Amino acid sequence: MEDSAIVGLYWDRDQRAVSESDRKYGELCRGLSRNLLGSREDAEECVNDTWVRAWNTMPPQRPGSLRAYFCRIVRNLSIDRWRADRAKKRGEGLEMLLGELEDCVPTRQDVERELESRELLELLEGWLEQLSPGDRDAFLRRYWYGSRVDVLARRQGCTPGQMSQRLYRLRNSLRQLLEREGVRL
Repeated sequence: MEDSAIVGLYWDRDQRAVSESDRKYGELCRGLSRNLLGSREDAEECVNDTWVRAWNTMPPQRPGSLRAYFCRIVRNLSIDRWRADRAKKRGEGLEMLLGELEDCVPTRQDVERELESRELLELLEGWLEQLSPGDRDAFLRRYWYGSRVDVLARRQGCTPGQMSQRLYRLRNSLRQLLEREGVRL
């Protein structure tokens, strides 16, 4: 079913919207959530909560990209879940991802002092656009979708060590750009 038809089902308050969403985007959302949380059960709960959130936000929202809309919802729900679990115990998956990025991504307060959020977004988009398709894919899959380094390495035909080195160079490149533009890290 086309995305516009699924959005139409949400707007019509038709229960099939949820089943069609799950059929088309369920595995993608489960995989993203599982990568961040490391738990199939927690990921399943986040995906179910994604459908509820979509039901409650459409209408009034009419997303242009349903895939991006669902991914953003499930990612945010997974991060919230991870933070709640982390309050109880120290987590591994997302904490490690955030730890890798902490040297090259500024805190929210620093960004607000240095640049408007739109300017930072333009910097990041420009940086991503100048990357080769393989580097952009690796960076986004690692730091947006939470893919494991060994999975990325296999996908791109290299060793995990080579992929780790590549991601390290990409993070350094991003940090250097932000420093050049006056963003305090």
